[in-house]
Amino acid sequence: MNTNPSDFDEIYKDEIPPATANTEIDTDKKCPSCGGTMDYNPAMNNMTCPYCGYEEAIQVTNESFVAEELDFNQAENDEACDWGTATRTVICKACGAETVYDFNHIASECPYCGSNQIMEQETQVNVMAPGGVVPFQLDAKAAAGRFKSWIKGQFFCPKQAKESAKPKSFTGMYLPFWTFDSQTSSSYTGQYGITRHRRTRDGKTVAETQWHHTSGHYSLFLDDVLVCGSTRQNEQMLRQIEPFDTGKVVEYKPEYLAGFTAERYTIKVKAAWETAKDKIASILKRNIESKIEREHGTSQTRFVQVNTTHRNVTYKYILLPVWISSFKYNGKVYHFMINGQTGKVSGQAPISWLKVLLTAAALIAFFLLIHTMMNADAAVTAHAQELSRILFTLI
Repeated sequence: MNTNPSDFDEIYKDEIPPATANTEIDTDKKCPSCGGTMDYNPAMNNMTCPYCGYEEAIQVTNESFVAEELDFNQAENDEACDWGTATRTVICKACGAETVYDFNHIASECPYCGSNQIMEQETQVNVMAPGGVVPFQLDAKAAAGRFKSWIKGQFFCPKQAKESAKPKSFTGMYLPFWTFDSQTSSSYTGQYGITRHRRTRDGKTVAETQWHHTSGHYSLFLDDVLVCGSTRQNEQMLRQIEPFDTGKVVEYKPEYLAGFTAERYTIKVKAAWETAKDKIASILKRNIESKIEREHGTSQTRFVQVNTTHRNVTYKYILLPVWISSFKYNGKVYHFMINGQTGKVSGQAPISWLKVLLTAAALIAFFLLIHTMMNADAAVTAHAQELSRILFTLI
């Protein structure tokens, strides 16, 4: 399901070694009908031959699979996750071609014969296998449709860009994510404001806010807080294509990687937990501020300080599906991502500053029209209406 990889110069800056499983037979499966290499088909959730259409079900060994939660206190020291060498030359066992692979990919295609060749893991390297995977649910065609809908919805994007934007290619990639569960217990202090209105002697109404001290305790269990295990992806884009439904995690099977690529984590589990704690802290602070507002019938809080302890912290290492691509407009490359499970799109789009200025001018004209209609005669109002119509037409 991969097209030729795009040139993501800004996203993929560093080359880091791979993590792979010994799963060549499963990911390089040949079609029994025509001999072609079969790919994972997101639309059918099976293995499909792209040449003759032959389909074969993926054998599920555990119908009641639930991804195992691992005890964070027992997390192994993964200091060796970055192995030092940048690239590696491998030989395609289907056609014999020698190819230099990005060492962060744990599944890829031979550029010569199309074989879904898995790089053999070095025996001296200790790699944590994925605890589960969320398979792609959108194929490349569906991803392209989501992109076209997204680009058309970018209001300030030039019309020409909307009509001409064609992704250079789509790369279906499984990205590494850590998930964390934690039972939190927090104590907090802060202030809430109660605003009252009163009239002054000269008849004016003024608002006065009195601030009151508050404190309390708050407990919350957080499930599957996501932290991307890659340093090579655009964090802002990733946040914007969330959420992923981690309840749909299935048992890791190498067949799900056939026709796709998968990146090995480069952020260690303990470093990822520090990021997760920051995300959890933001969630808890928002929840506690809402709690204070509900309890005291106000919408104003300030100086809220939260002290949190974590208990029973567990984690998982899973793979999540993302389509990555780019397009060119006026010589500049714009990158975007698509959630391979939900189809949510995030990315960069060109902006027409003329359109921005015309929109601002149209809004100003609209408010002037309202003011004119309230204070001017019919002739002046008609001219103002015509000006507003022209500006809105130009946008």
